[in-house]
Amino acid sequence: MRIAVNAIFLQKDKLEGYGHYAKEILSRMVVNHPEHEFIFVFDRPFDPSFLFAGNITPIIVKPAARHALAYLYWYNIAAPLALKKYKPDCWWQPYGFCSLTTGIPQLMVIHDLAYLHHPGFIAWHHRIFYQLFTAKFIKKANSLVTVSEFSKADMVKQFKIAVNKIEVISGAARADFQPIGWQEKEAVKAMHTQGSEYFLFTGGIHPRKNLLNLLKAFSKFKKWQQSNMKLLVAGRLAWKYDSLVEKLKSYKYREDVVMLGYLSDKELQEITASAYALVYPSFFEGFGLPVMEAMQSGVPVICSDTSSMPEIAADAALYASPIEPDTIAKQMLNLYKNESLRDEMIRKGLERAKDFNWDKAAQNMWDQLMTTTKK
Repeated sequence: MRIAVNAIFLQKDKLEGYGHYAKEILSRMVVNHPEHEFIFVFDRPFDPSFLFAGNITPIIVKPAARHALAYLYWYNIAAPLALKKYKPDCWWQPYGFCSLTTGIPQLMVIHDLAYLHHPGFIAWHHRIFYQLFTAKFIKKANSLVTVSEFSKADMVKQFKIAVNKIEVISGAARADFQPIGWQEKEAVKAMHTQGSEYFLFTGGIHPRKNLLNLLKAFSKFKKWQQSNMKLLVAGRLAWKYDSLVEKLKSYKYREDVVMLGYLSDKELQEITASAYALVYPSFFEGFGLPVMEAMQSGVPVICSDTSSMPEIAADAALYASPIEPDTIAKQMLNLYKNESLRDEMIRKGLERAKDFNWDKAAQNMWDQLMTTTKK
């Protein structure tokens, strides 16, 4: 069997939620099924590390698909034309778009419908693209996968999709996110905070991630509890980050905020495992990978009480309203002042992380691909 894979977001040192999800599943599927051929369709030169096994044939189809018009051309003309040579039995689309012109059976993954709930958080041209084409993609795709029961229910409600057309295949924490020893933690803190404890946020600097309210919450925490606690922010400057950058210039506790930028996997694992707690006040998530990675690292989590996060974290996190900095700050203070609560959250988080597994996700995705070829 020959399986085409949309690999355009497999880019070295630029992987985030969608990219990590695709990478973790693909790296297992191609190894587990050496008797099948995988056609990885890139839109630019790729890093060889993404060729996980010898049964992958990589092809580059230009132009790079990074804006609305390029999406239309790449998905509907360039990529289908390039794939005619290979005659794939199905085409995996892990990024929420699919081809409207191909006759190849397609399995499409939609992580969430954030563009409907928070339209101001994406560029206008992307928003229009989603509004015009998401319903068409859903209708065209032979099979659909999403990453949480929350997203599934949202899709069923918004697009009147038959429940049995959508499967939930959640992600998990990457394997190297694990607790580390005291000496390793001290070395990380010495490097980044002069030895102080720190709250951590990980993710792209983007309005949906709610960093401005996190700064307000951190201010309140510092006001209520005079301490040398720091706030570390690990993630690239993604979109509409100017207001955050400006806020930091005059921020009262600027010296206690460390902007780390995009980190390598190893650096992020160490930074995460050494944190006092992860604070993840995102307005909207289909899954929320940093939450699970912190839990598996033995780090307590404070996250939003919205979208998929209560489903994913269950009773293993403390919750706060993303629109009320006071509630975020109070949970930060609760952890800081109650060591037994912090220990309980660590224990529960480690247990909750065991409920999510990339091997299981890869097998379930393979089963869906096999089903898709028969449609």
